Amino acid sequence: MTHAAIAKIDEIDAAIDLWWGRWFRNRPVLDRLFYFASESANFSILWYVLVIVQSMKRCSLRPALESGIALALESAIVNGVIKSLFMRSRPQPKTKSSCEYTVRQPLTSSFPSGHASAAMLAATMMSRKSRWNPLWYIVAVVVALSRVHTQTHHASDVAAGLAVGAVFGTIAQRVLRRSHS
Repeated sequence: MTHAAIAKIDEIDAAIDLWWGRWFRNRPVLDRLFYFASESANFSILWYVLVIVQSMKRCSLRPALESGIALALESAIVNGVIKSLFMRSRPQPKTKSSCEYTVRQPLTSSFPSGHASAAMLAATMMSRKSRWNPLWYIVAVVVALSRVHTQTHHASDVAAGLAVGAVFGTIAQRVLRRSHS
């Protein structure tokens, strides 16, 4: 990618961050929601808990095992391989937030967002045979956007993470369809 393209992406990310900050940051209810979503999804804990609950409700460990394996593979590939290829710096907040909440600052590259990729993968996995499909995707989007809200990721990191998670989710669905036939 050229320096001009990278500069344009950085410019767009800065504009989105400024817009997001004006409309959504330092609003107590939204701050609580997004900081909680970001922290609860660290290490995919939120997703592991939700797939276990879903499996218990279905009286089968299979969905939890399938989702757990998919999430572990996604994490290894995104956090261990893909991020090391890009080594993008994380956002540096330009203004001090009046928010009383904090978020863990990861040491890995910013691109792509692992929270966003895990969220989209988990939503895809949990949506199988579920009447709650929209809910899983809403939770995934809230987790993904939480990374922009907390200034832990650039908007383009989140968009790329959602795309990566969608690809992994599609692959996981195909693999599982074949193994169940």
